[in-house]
Amino acid sequence: MCGIAGAVWTTPSRALSDDALRRMTDVLEHRGPDDEGFFSAPIVRDERPHATPGVSLGMRRLSIIDVSGGHQPLANEDRTVWIVFNGEIYNYRELRHRLEGAGHTFQTDSDTETIVHLYEDLGTDCFEHLNGMFALALWDSRRQQLVLARDRLGKKPLVYREESGRLLFASQIKSLLTLPDVPREINASALDAYLTYQYVPHPRSIFRGIAKLPPGHLGVYREGRLDVRPYWQPDFQRVDNIPRAQAAEELAELMRSSVALRMRSDVPLGAFLSGGVDSSLVVALMQQLSEQPVKTFSIGFPVPEFDETRYAREVAEHLGTDHHELQVEPRAVEVLDKLVWHYDEPFADSSAIPTYYVSQLARQHVKVALTGDGGDELFAGYDRYRAVQLAALVDRMPLALRGVLAARLWQRLPSSTRQRSPVRRLKRLLSGLALTPGRRYLQWIAIFDEARRVELYSDDFLQALPDADPYAFLHEAFDRARGRDSVSATSLADLTTYLPCDLLTKVDVASMAHSLECRQPLLDYRLVEWAARLPADMKTRRGRGKRILLETFGHLLPQSVLRRRKMGFGVPLAAWFRDELRSYAQEILLDPQTLRRGYFREAAVTRLFDEHVSGQFDHGYRLWALLFFELWQRRWIDEPPPVV
Repeated sequence: MCGIAGAVWTTPSRALSDDALRRMTDVLEHRGPDDEGFFSAPIVRDERPHATPGVSLGMRRLSIIDVSGGHQPLANEDRTVWIVFNGEIYNYRELRHRLEGAGHTFQTDSDTETIVHLYEDLGTDCFEHLNGMFALALWDSRRQQLVLARDRLGKKPLVYREESGRLLFASQIKSLLTLPDVPREINASALDAYLTYQYVPHPRSIFRGIAKLPPGHLGVYREGRLDVRPYWQPDFQRVDNIPRAQAAEELAELMRSSVALRMRSDVPLGAFLSGGVDSSLVVALMQQLSEQPVKTFSIGFPVPEFDETRYAREVAEHLGTDHHELQVEPRAVEVLDKLVWHYDEPFADSSAIPTYYVSQLARQHVKVALTGDGGDELFAGYDRYRAVQLAALVDRMPLALRGVLAARLWQRLPSSTRQRSPVRRLKRLLSGLALTPGRRYLQWIAIFDEARRVELYSDDFLQALPDADPYAFLHEAFDRARGRDSVSATSLADLTTYLPCDLLTKVDVASMAHSLECRQPLLDYRLVEWAARLPADMKTRRGRGKRILLETFGHLLPQSVLRRRKMGFGVPLAAWFRDELRSYAQEILLDPQTLRRGYFREAAVTRLFDEHVSGQFDHGYRLWALLFFELWQRRWIDEPPPVV
């Protein structure tokens, strides 16, 4: 696990100096505190039609595999291929055996060297053979090209900036911002998307001119031009109607294999344990494969609605793990400042707070932690999928009748300020019945829907917005699963949007803030492809998801955990904005400095506070998104980034 950065250039005046490269990697020290390394080569002019570009590669390393010998940048035998690599390749031993049989000589025991030799044999087709999480840059002097690649699901981040005569890349945006000639101009359409989704969807970033390499994509920079293309495109329209017994057998084999691969480590490892089905299942399989009690970690809060520790404790006792638990009282302002520094973009998922704390706890005992991420998307575990099912039944009614029915029922329901109240959920369901399925789903999940964004934005910002609909990102994801039932299409859309852009970003940044590596067994690409082909009735029953998971592995867990309702991993935002965050947030968001930026109407922001404090509406998550954005601007737009 590392932080990587570098550049390739075809114009001599765009060369990256050694000092600049070191600044780019120093700011990523938290991602790799154990080691650092650099490789640079100048432009070479010879008899070839085009001069060989100049290149600089840098890294900060968190040593997990081959702790003493896996130094990077790493080269092949004749030093014509160099790599900097962030992540883990879980099947590297199997690949190494094959490569040694083909005549390759290995100098280390690291998974990184496996990629270099595999690339020598297969070129950019090599990434299809890697089972793991990765973001990498590979310099091929023979082909005069730099190759960027990111794992299939987007577990590891990779950003880049393509300029005239130069390409910059890094694990995080803060690395690029150490270069004084990289402008800090906000991308208006990215801001619009952020206030829709609570994250900035790939390939955009919040900064104009900086992009994210999408999951499952590679980029080849050659002759001064970057060509980005997918190398992984699963068929989400395919359905395999296999017998239930066969499905359970295949699932058990895939899960055990995935967990076993992710337990390969030369350093201590453990697991996050929330007490939910997914993390509990991962821990149960880990314990079966381990000769020692697995170290597990849980975070609790002094608010019952947001505290799952009793369930985690019950699972730990049932499985016999070495359990570590910490009750924390988050200091909202203090943790906000830390999150703003670590998340280079505005990021409004407040569950980053407990993720930050549980990572901090785990790092005191281990260097690697397995998580349960991905189970809800693969096996239809979110409560909102029940609303999707219900809406699909209503969709059989004529559109006009749907609209009238929804409006009349919606008006009869009372308001509720409780985020998870049945009335609130029903009102949200009714509000979208007259829309198409994709638009409806966006209406349900949006932080600020289109009407609220129009009300929020200033006239000048509305005029400056390009003609780009944030829905296009979600629509493309739904389109990949066209023809599938409503729940399958929605969960697969979440798999390629919400999962990489929100959940995996949250875990990567929060864990790397503490130099902790997180691994996700449920997101082994073999399991993902297999689960995507399952029919919906294998996943849901009577409105509850994860049917095949519970039927296959339910005997491993306490019944109370299997029966419990999904809680989620969050913090009491509503209470915070009526108490400890109220005056602070008002001072920040209604500050003349904030309002002079010209994005939002003062009256609209004031109305959000008034309605929230009075109890008329719960705007906690909206206020959090606005507060995070303003604090982010003060840190990353108004001030220079520190080098640590």
